[in-house]
Amino acid sequence: MSDCIFCRIARGDIPAKKVIENDRFVVFHDISPLYKVHLLIVPKRHIASVNEVDAASGDALAGIFDIAREAAGKVGVAGNGYRLTVNTGRDAGQVVHHFHMHLLAGESLRPL
Repeated sequence: MSDCIFCRIARGDIPAKKVIENDRFVVFHDISPLYKVHLLIVPKRHIASVNEVDAASGDALAGIFDIAREAAGKVGVAGNGYRLTVNTGRDAGQVVHHFHMHLLAGESLRPL
């Protein structure tokens, strides 16, 4: 989707403070962080939300936990812990309609 902000970041059209980039994912710092560490893990293939994830999108999302673990290590939060969240739909707080996972850390997070 050409006008999607995350697609544009993944293509390099919009700069981002990237932590990791490979052929399937780009991981970068959120521009409006909620916590000391707030990364976005974004598949390069456009998938609007969890509601569109199916067997056909499995390749695009394969390894998302590996890349999350790698990103946590790179920013130094793997040892103390981190939270991974996915928002789906407006009521859940999904602002950008491109599947993405938040990595939250760097401070004590209250239990859910």
